[in-house]
Amino acid sequence: MDKSQASRRRLLDAGAVEFAAHGIAGARVDRISGEAKVSKAQLYAYYGSKENLFDAVLLDQVNGILDTAPLTAEDLPGYAVSLYDAYLIRPQLVRLATWARLERSPAGHLFTQADETPKIDAIARAQDAGHIAATYPPADVHSMVIAMAMSWSPSSLTYTATTADAAADHERRRTSLAAAVRSAFTPGPTTP
Repeated sequence: MDKSQASRRRLLDAGAVEFAAHGIAGARVDRISGEAKVSKAQLYAYYGSKENLFDAVLLDQVNGILDTAPLTAEDLPGYAVSLYDAYLIRPQLVRLATWARLERSPAGHLFTQADETPKIDAIARAQDAGHIAATYPPADVHSMVIAMAMSWSPSSLTYTATTADAAADHERRRTSLAAAVRSAFTPGPTTP
């Protein structure tokens, strides 16, 4: 990793912490550049604005989740559990997405730059092969599995899980989540 890439990486990491804590409007470039040990001038040279840095941070966090929990359409319960674990170890993504909803995109698609076509197509192929109930459109299946996996995320209205929770609690949630996804999307008598 060259010096420029290392500086960008530090800015993305510092930006993730700052934006997750304070949102777009509340985040301070001074704090981000100070934490990253990169001058404000260099930050602006790389990203152009605080808003562009936020976009880069959000995309970086999304890509991190995609790398950690790739979609396996034939195993939606396993995918949901992988997402639960990814949100547990990378809670900033959910906070960043929440800030983006509050400050930018109150409705519609949040990640306009993300191409979900391959995931939707994979779910459609799994439906055609009989692995997933064809009761729901593939895009809706994808959205519902993500929502179910976020049941204990920082956006939860009832309980937010952390790595400090007991291992037995995490295992219970994983088991419940996998069973709920299996029940909701497995073809057969369990689907409406």
